[in-house]
Amino acid sequence: MLMKNTYRYRTIWISDIHLGTKGCQADLLLDFIKHTESETLYLVGDIIDGWRLKSSWYWPQSHNDVVQKLLRKARKGTKVVFVPGNHDEFARPFINHQFGGIDIKRNVIHETADGRRLLVMHGDELDPVVQSVRWLAYLGDWAYRFALLINVWYNWVRKKLGYNYWSLSAYLKYKVKNAVAHIGKFETSIAAYASKRGADGVVCGHIHHPEMREIRGVLYVNDGDWVESCTALVEHDDGRLELLRWIVPLEQRRAAGLEVEQLSTKPLAAAA
Repeated sequence: MLMKNTYRYRTIWISDIHLGTKGCQADLLLDFIKHTESETLYLVGDIIDGWRLKSSWYWPQSHNDVVQKLLRKARKGTKVVFVPGNHDEFARPFINHQFGGIDIKRNVIHETADGRRLLVMHGDELDPVVQSVRWLAYLGDWAYRFALLINVWYNWVRKKLGYNYWSLSAYLKYKVKNAVAHIGKFETSIAAYASKRGADGVVCGHIHHPEMREIRGVLYVNDGDWVESCTALVEHDDGRLELLRWIVPLEQRRAAGLEVEQLSTKPLAAAA
């Protein structure tokens, strides 16, 4: 039986949680997990930030709670599929194995209720920086973490002033011309890859930029992240897809008379 104020979906996709970093919005994610249920839950990479944990250990109780909640969902009957990303690549040697009821896959085809075939992958496989210039990827990760540190202090001040979370780091990233160009190239290449695989669309993460649109007849969806955007992709029972933003706890949102923020929606058979 679903608890009061619980949203039920056929499928949920989340990625780029980056547990083990101070930028992780674990409390908001726990609120999301608490108030949502689904038949299938995809963890689309970078769930645990192994890169960061190698250099400095950071693991508060809220991060442990996220792991326990995900394991509990698997025990209670939710099909949980973990597709490791570059930051949790330590899990890739265990592909096609199961841990705590969670299936580990390199990538997977998901069939929606209306018959569309969606390729689910993290996306770093098609990022030339990650694949070919490893040192530059680590340098970029360091710069990104520095921006997130500023973001933590910035939002601490906002909270004291009574304002909701807002990602300064995301705003700065999308204002940088080269970053925007990189995102565009990534989206085009990953949509083309999905087409070659015979899929109708692709669901990925990696670049922390939630998006849902068609690229040359292929449905491209990036489910965002839980560092900057606090977003998830959900599928309804009729196959309709929605990107949701969860930057305000549900009880607080309901007290203000607001519903869950919908970033974009794809209607039934939109990509057919």
